Amino acid sequence: MERISADEAAKLVEDGDAILISGSGGGHAVPEALLAAVERRFLEENKPQGLTSVSVVGVGDRAALGASHLAHEGLLHRAITSALVDSPGLVLLAAEDKIEAYTFPQGVLSQLMRDMAAGRPGLLTKTGLHTFVDPRQQGARQSPRTPEGFVEVVDLAGEEWLFFKPVPVNVAFLRGTTADEDGNITMEEEAVLGEMLAMAQATRRAGGIVVVQVKRMARRGTLPAKHVKIPGILVDFVVVDTEQRQTYATYYDPSYSGELRIPVEGIRPLPFGPRKVIVRRAAMELFPGAICNLGAGISTGLSTVAAEEGLLDAVYLTNEQGIIGGAPITGRDSGGGQNFAAMIEQPAQFDFYDGGGLDVAFLSFAEVDAQGNVNVSRFGDKIIGVGGFINISSNARCMVFSGTLTAGELDVGWEQGRTIIRQEGRHRKFVPMLEQICYSASMARAKGQTAFFVTERAVFTIGEHGLELIEIAPGIDVERDVIAHMGFRPAVSKALKEMDARIFDPALMGLGADVHGKARRYRSERVAKWHNSRDGGVQR
Repeated sequence: MERISADEAAKLVEDGDAILISGSGGGHAVPEALLAAVERRFLEENKPQGLTSVSVVGVGDRAALGASHLAHEGLLHRAITSALVDSPGLVLLAAEDKIEAYTFPQGVLSQLMRDMAAGRPGLLTKTGLHTFVDPRQQGARQSPRTPEGFVEVVDLAGEEWLFFKPVPVNVAFLRGTTADEDGNITMEEEAVLGEMLAMAQATRRAGGIVVVQVKRMARRGTLPAKHVKIPGILVDFVVVDTEQRQTYATYYDPSYSGELRIPVEGIRPLPFGPRKVIVRRAAMELFPGAICNLGAGISTGLSTVAAEEGLLDAVYLTNEQGIIGGAPITGRDSGGGQNFAAMIEQPAQFDFYDGGGLDVAFLSFAEVDAQGNVNVSRFGDKIIGVGGFINISSNARCMVFSGTLTAGELDVGWEQGRTIIRQEGRHRKFVPMLEQICYSASMARAKGQTAFFVTERAVFTIGEHGLELIEIAPGIDVERDVIAHMGFRPAVSKALKEMDARIFDPALMGLGADVHGKARRYRSERVAKWHNSRDGGVQR
């Protein structure tokens, strides 16, 4: 292992290389100094050219950092990731058809790293079937010039599967906290673990170069062996950035890395408003012991409501980056967590999700059609990507999608518990046709999955013939305030009821008592039998 500068690392990248980039979202474990050095070199030398960037999660600050450093015509040829939204420079290049761009499911890319490390032919999964990732739809392609072929439909044992092929890789830009003189890497200050080991192994197997950015160096033999996340045998070069930030928004918070737990009062509650109203109704689907995922967007607020209502110890909140328990972080640092029970590697978290480990998942929606299909990925030239949305929504037992009924300058409030629409949103979110399908209602129905769509004024479910209205907020007129602002007419339940009045009161709901009063559900009949025997006084 050699210690080099970031600018020296940038010179290792050759024309046409594929760079594997670690990290998540707003700066979690992103090798920012290395990406910035590649941009500097290109602006000074017009080298390297024709790169492929590969990142499991979209990386950037939604401005100029992260993968946006590579967003130069000539520098970048292809972007492969799960989300482009964090790097608007990539979005622009893809929308203008100046690069090839794919947005695959986050879990698919995460697990594919291990298949690449092991030299397997690719990843076989049902994740993505009958969505825009399916090659019979768009094949995850986000620009006209993007070729087909990275994903195929195959038949195995009489069932359809998607087969995702390996991504050629030449260089890995990874990140840790500390490196010793042998190149062993620890991640004690990182807020996520990602898939650092698999990325390093995959690059080494391909004969590529592994460069790791760290905050500091340690003497040989002084790092606790069990803390090493990337063994030195996989590391070619180390770059030290003494000003390395934990995230783009936060220099360092020890609660993000699990080094301390904060008082629950330190978790800032959501202000009362449409978002809190929506999240409160969503939280009513919790039950004791529920294992949940909180996706990006409005649904991240559920962790703050759970903390405020005394529910953090009653359920298990997780996120796809590998956080289990505690309170997933909201806002610019989303992707991390606080007061968690465990932090595991991202591929293992997706193994659990894909295997049906989630009882309830809380995701946001952008557009919904009459069947209950959901689009979160693309709207004209606005390319978002899917992140972990498809893995999560395809396999959870119950889905709760959250969002406002309309968008764009919507002004809604509550007076004496009655809903007042002061100004309607300019954009409809319930539309007759979707540009891209990210959630397949027919697949959900075939699996027997329960799904809810929670808004600030109405709740829907997927009924026998499509979307069905089942609840409305106090003060709302079904025709005037709901159906008139949808691009189709949903079915209206004969048992239509008002949403719980407590949702619309700024005071605490007392949700903790409600959730604790529900029966605990057991995923195994044998475990349920044991508990029932014990509770009945039967000796084991």
